[in-house]
Amino acid sequence: MTTSTDHDSATLWRDGRPVYDRGETVCVVGAGPSGLVAIKNLREHGFGVDCYERETGVGGGWNWRHDRSPVYGSAHLISSKPFTQFPDFPMPDDWPDYPHHSQVLSYLERYADHFDLRPHVWFGTEVVKVEPADGMRWDVTTRSTGGYGAERTHRYAAVVVANGHNWSPNLPAYEGLDDFKGRVVHSSAYKDPAELRGKRVLVIGGGNTGCDIAVEAAQQASRCWHSTRRGYWYAPKYLLGRPADQFHDAILRLRLPLRLRQWLLQRTLRLAVGDLRRFGMRRPDHKVFETHPIVNSQLIYHVGHGGIAPVPDIRRFRQYSVELTDGTEVEPDVVIAATGYRPRFEFLAPEALAATPEGRPRLHLHAFSRRHPTLAVAGLVESDSGLLPLVHWQTVAIARWLRLREAAPQRAGEFWTGAVAKEADRRWTGAKVQDTPRHWFEVSHVDYLRALQKMIDGLAGARA
Repeated sequence: MTTSTDHDSATLWRDGRPVYDRGETVCVVGAGPSGLVAIKNLREHGFGVDCYERETGVGGGWNWRHDRSPVYGSAHLISSKPFTQFPDFPMPDDWPDYPHHSQVLSYLERYADHFDLRPHVWFGTEVVKVEPADGMRWDVTTRSTGGYGAERTHRYAAVVVANGHNWSPNLPAYEGLDDFKGRVVHSSAYKDPAELRGKRVLVIGGGNTGCDIAVEAAQQASRCWHSTRRGYWYAPKYLLGRPADQFHDAILRLRLPLRLRQWLLQRTLRLAVGDLRRFGMRRPDHKVFETHPIVNSQLIYHVGHGGIAPVPDIRRFRQYSVELTDGTEVEPDVVIAATGYRPRFEFLAPEALAATPEGRPRLHLHAFSRRHPTLAVAGLVESDSGLLPLVHWQTVAIARWLRLREAAPQRAGEFWTGAVAKEADRRWTGAKVQDTPRHWFEVSHVDYLRALQKMIDGLAGARA
């Protein structure tokens, strides 16, 4: 932990309160995977870093002890080890293809220790407000987690937001929900399959979490219904003896056109999984890559064995039952809504991220604020592969950009005007991704890495 003497610096004033000037130090919000790699890459580019973490340890959502963690007891990675690990810190060779969440946390803790990141983190400290200050700098107000103690404000040269986007539950406003007498929980509050034992369970949501919980309910509950809005492509975790993402990457190396890749993977999935309509599931209404990939080898198995009953979307809740869009009703004891999350940056004004009325930030490369060159967001992407390699190179680009601003302001201004401020929003994927909040930040990892590489090349020479 940095001492208070080291942390405090020259005192300024804002609206009658003291502001401690941290000079050219960069503030990082959050010490999850994105925050840790941001600290590491900023430090490697010569910046001082103060990171604020509301919890008492690193790991973010992967630390199941944290109250905002969405991790449940049986959670494993859905991207395989080579596509999940940081490029400069491999996972152990003897770990499985799909590590357990406890192993992922161990990996992040070892990463923090290997690169000596903990001394730069203020644990048990939450960020209350981030406000623009003079000269493109930022005033960051913090306090002890839980609202105890006095608030303190420090001024920073730049801010990197890495507070994650899978912690604020999105629970749809179903008609009649308040009158329902059964138990309704968001999947973020689900931790142990013992909660389902002997119960009649309705799982809402066709994403990876919804499928995982439905599989657990099939083994523990007396009855399980799985409600989805549409049909999906369900990829098994292994194809031709290899993890599914490694199989996909092998196809990418052939440099085939997108339509041919879609046809090839759809054909492969039909051969591996079969026609899902014979199980009572709906045919996908979209092509492969047009929704976030669903990777689950057990869902079809339990549907085929009668442990999971596929049902359509929810129309409304009644006092003791749930009406579906096909007019049928089910009577669950427990409803688990695996209905995703909303990005939330309560300490920032929405205009700082050019957020839409729906709350969607509009950022260059899902990372750079076009209005504030010294504000960036790390990890705000959803990929067809693992996140950590993407956020590694994302934070390298952030660090290079901030270093260029300091070393060559004129060149930095020209680069920003030409490459960032005027560039229109892009999807960073060739597929026609579904236009839903779930897919706001969906990218193809290859397209996105190429875009990051182009930006990093444009920032060449911006090193410590």
